[in-house]
Amino acid sequence: MTGQAQRAASFSRGFPPVYSPGARILILGSLPGARSLEAREYYAQPQNAFWRIMGALYGSGPELAYEARLARLTEHAVALWDVLAAGQRPGSLDSAIVRPTAVTNDFASFFERNPSLRSICFNGATAAELYRRKVLPALDSRFAAIPRRTLPSTSPAHARMRFAEKLAHWSAALTPARDTGADQT
Repeated sequence: MTGQAQRAASFSRGFPPVYSPGARILILGSLPGARSLEAREYYAQPQNAFWRIMGALYGSGPELAYEARLARLTEHAVALWDVLAAGQRPGSLDSAIVRPTAVTNDFASFFERNPSLRSICFNGATAAELYRRKVLPALDSRFAAIPRRTLPSTSPAHARMRFAEKLAHWSAALTPARDTGADQT
């Protein structure tokens, strides 16, 4: 395979947002990994802790069919998306995202359609950094003011933190955000 063919093959396109009117929390990843792209599902890698955490918090665990998991999240006013709409990434590691190829999603339009959002929670530091560098500078001040919180990545690559600790961080961030809004940290 030529270098150009390899670059084209590793160019990933993300998924549309999952949300319903009245969403209060937006969870943002960076860009779907190889397994998710193949399955056309957010967080399809079985070792990723995302759906186990969502199961503990919202009853939206991996034992449910994918569409049922999404429905449970939206019933709890949780929206799901990625910072990037597309970008070059060989493999699934966030560190492999080729930053100059990163294309962000249209957050201004999304925020216009979802005025009840009270909190943005990032699934890992890469998603937060991409948002801060590539999205935030172009946002209207009312959207830039939405409180944000960076949470431990649910990726199996973030193995230095045990599941119980990740769950505690996610629970501390999502429970208050769901109920009353969240402070920016």
